[in-house]
Amino acid sequence: MSTPNAEPVRKAALDARATLILLVCCTLWGLNQIAAKVTLVDVPPLLQAAWRSTGAVVLLLAWAHWRRVPVWRRDGSLAGGLVAGLLFGAEFACIFVGLQFTAASRMVVYLYLAPFLVALGMPLVSKGERLSALQWVGLVVAFAGVAGAFAEGFQKAPVGPRQWVGDALGVAAAVFWGLTTLVIRATRLSQAPAEKTLAYQLAVSAVLFWLMAWGLGEPWPHHVSDLSWVSMGFQTVVVAFASFLTWFWLMRHYPAAKLSSFTLVTPLAGLAFGVLLLGEPLTLRLVVAAAAVALGLVLINFQTSRRPS
Repeated sequence: MSTPNAEPVRKAALDARATLILLVCCTLWGLNQIAAKVTLVDVPPLLQAAWRSTGAVVLLLAWAHWRRVPVWRRDGSLAGGLVAGLLFGAEFACIFVGLQFTAASRMVVYLYLAPFLVALGMPLVSKGERLSALQWVGLVVAFAGVAGAFAEGFQKAPVGPRQWVGDALGVAAAVFWGLTTLVIRATRLSQAPAEKTLAYQLAVSAVLFWLMAWGLGEPWPHHVSDLSWVSMGFQTVVVAFASFLTWFWLMRHYPAAKLSSFTLVTPLAGLAFGVLLLGEPLTLRLVVAAAAVALGLVLINFQTSRRPS
């Protein structure tokens, strides 16, 4: 039996189970931006993020206690955990604030530039996770499509004159997400239980969000609709607790670059949900960006299925 701090056995490729789990998670993450956008009507962005992280970390600690996961044991992961928590908080601060200026369907597309940074940085962390030439082509294709959609914000922005601000915050959020993934793999967090890795990020980000909401003077909501409560519950329980916990478990057992690249399917779900549920504008450049992301996903995973485990 392996010890809690032992390096987990990491598979060389994504198997059927990991693929199915990722598809479910990607669908949930696509819906998450919609839920956050809906809740902004009643709850300010940073206060909303603070509620979410606080609720999720309480659920996570209760889960860890029930499962007897040693989240409080000293294992040398504190420094990495604090850095990952700050990056995680910065990512979601950009998302929640950015949703005030841009569409949820656009935000979710920009977010998934994160695999580019992961692909660039992972060879420095793990030499066994280099991408092939064809996979690099896939990343470049997806990036080009997203860059075209971003340029739209400086011309006839369909969401409003400050759309570029929200788009830029979406790109910044992607950078912070990619850096979080690299920090987790490069530090002792890669050997820590998934519950502990997520606990660091939720706890640190909760403190960060409360301080930022207080410092910026965000008002406490006087009324929260039933729809906003449902959206907050979905973000807290399903996304921030359950799906993120699953993601960090996958991070310990499968190649990080492949996992991060596979999540490029999320923009497709987010784009569809934004248009269907919120009636957000569907522009040609955004459609091209989504198609480029889909093609990039195919190219990124093409050789993986032909490479022996």
